[in-house]
Amino acid sequence: MLPNATPRLRFREMSPDDLDDMANLLGDPQVMEYYPRPKDRPEAAGWIDWNLRSYADHGHGLWIITTHDGDFLGDCGLTWQTVDDTPTLELGYHVKSSAQKFGYATEAAVACREYASSHSLASHLVSIIHRDNRASQRVAEKVGMKLDRTLRHASPVHVVFAMDL
Repeated sequence: MLPNATPRLRFREMSPDDLDDMANLLGDPQVMEYYPRPKDRPEAAGWIDWNLRSYADHGHGLWIITTHDGDFLGDCGLTWQTVDDTPTLELGYHVKSSAQKFGYATEAAVACREYASSHSLASHLVSIIHRDNRASQRVAEKVGMKLDRTLRHASPVHVVFAMDL
């Protein structure tokens, strides 16, 4: 199952056929500014494989987001991460550089939040975000999350935004 389409976006599962788009997305220094470094093509293939395993194991992961015309925009979805040594459902998103600042990440993230809630995937949702990444923090806030300084991720440069579902 997938999140519902939005007025501008559609969701679909990743596949190995998405390697060119995902390698461009995850290899873009602007998109990956708050990661240790951009990912190379084999790492992008690993990202796709990780999501394919997540779909098989959990029924969800990061999904490809496209316009209704099929234009690739990025990925957005739900993955299990560790916060305070506990598996926690995370809402994550990446939008290609040329499509940033148009509200796509927020629109996709709201649809994924609704999916998590309507499918009772968890009672709590988080986004683990680099402390300097204000754009992603604003998306989390628009989705309804708040910075929760009581929650800790293993990385000292990341903060956790959270909300109850």
